[in-house]
Amino acid sequence: MQEDFLHYIWKHKAFDSLFLETTENEKISIVNLGQHNHNAGPDFFNAQLTISDQLWAGNVEIHIKSSDWYVHNHETDKAYDNVILHVVWEHDTEIFRKDNSEIPTLELKHYVDKSLIHNYQNLLKSKTWINCESNFNEVNDFLLNNWLERLYIERLEQKSETIQHLLTDSNNDWEAVLFKMLLKNFGLKVNGEPFLSLSNSFDFSVFRKLQNNVHNVEALLFGQAGLLDVETIEESYFIDLKHKYGFLKQKFNLDNRNTLPLQFFRLRPPNFPTIRLSQFANLYTLEPHLFSKVMELKTLDQLYEFFNKGVTQFWMTHYTFAKTSKVAKKTITKSFIDLLIINTLIPLKFSYAKSLGKPVEEDLFQLIRSLKIENNSIINKFLGLKPIEKNALSSQGLLQLKQYYCDKNKCLHCAIGNDLIVKK
Repeated sequence: MQEDFLHYIWKHKAFDSLFLETTENEKISIVNLGQHNHNAGPDFFNAQLTISDQLWAGNVEIHIKSSDWYVHNHETDKAYDNVILHVVWEHDTEIFRKDNSEIPTLELKHYVDKSLIHNYQNLLKSKTWINCESNFNEVNDFLLNNWLERLYIERLEQKSETIQHLLTDSNNDWEAVLFKMLLKNFGLKVNGEPFLSLSNSFDFSVFRKLQNNVHNVEALLFGQAGLLDVETIEESYFIDLKHKYGFLKQKFNLDNRNTLPLQFFRLRPPNFPTIRLSQFANLYTLEPHLFSKVMELKTLDQLYEFFNKGVTQFWMTHYTFAKTSKVAKKTITKSFIDLLIINTLIPLKFSYAKSLGKPVEEDLFQLIRSLKIENNSIINKFLGLKPIEKNALSSQGLLQLKQYYCDKNKCLHCAIGNDLIVKK
């Protein structure tokens, strides 16, 4: 038995509450279970109970055993003076307040259905990929879809906190926040952190001053990324960029010592950091007021058209500075734009609406539902357990479920876990 499970039983009133009695055979009637407290102090605040026809208002404390009251030193803590009921699984001793008055105790094990305990124990003792792996296919589709939507909103809320930190650091400059987030996500999983460190290696005001000239922007990005620290390349484009970067470095007192090294190993050429940085530079040069424009776009087709940008001329025939390749425009693909929408644009739109005190528009949910479900090992594993709506809202919800509930054994806080626990 775990205390979290007792909290769950009390919070959801998952016990026979009609004929409750204290360990002293006093009748208990619950008026209000109280508010679950996740911080220090009693477990449930502002409960209301009648004990022997006397109405009490105060707090409820929950333990496995009555003696845990003394193990946790509650008898000396003023925060527990207003406890009106001690709820325990097993009563092994009487407990008293600081003034020596006895606190009524409810021994819960007499009022809980055995099937509830059995389901809970079976769920938690599972050693499979997720605790409910063998029962996941039993979950009602309506419940699952609603839970995944709530998880997706929870995921957006978490990302919104990160965005708020970026906003604070940039003096409430939404353009600067978009710049950092977008550059990080242009690096994908392999170069995401190096690209983020690149965005942090100079002030966004420097980028703004250079934004009307794509080669100045490329010189800044390639130079700060350490890609121009080579002496043997004779390409005129490379020599020009190196010259430009030398000038910019001196003018703006640039320092790239804290920029993380870029990775080329095991990347397909279209994902080389050189290509992604050129696409990024070209995008910002062609669309100087990116944030305001992105906020206006609502549909998938609008975003596909807007981000349909390629590389500058040199990179149409190169993947690296040193080697020539076949001519290709190397435009940003729809699958790459999908990732930008999921990881940058929707979280930013969500946070911006929140900052203005506006409700989240349904367009945002239509947009995420219009994207294909993501393809990775976690999503594929879930799809192997049960048919699930194949859109990006589902996959984002499933990633949140796995990371913050399944991996942390938080079945009691999960709608799926709750549903499986209460089944007879």
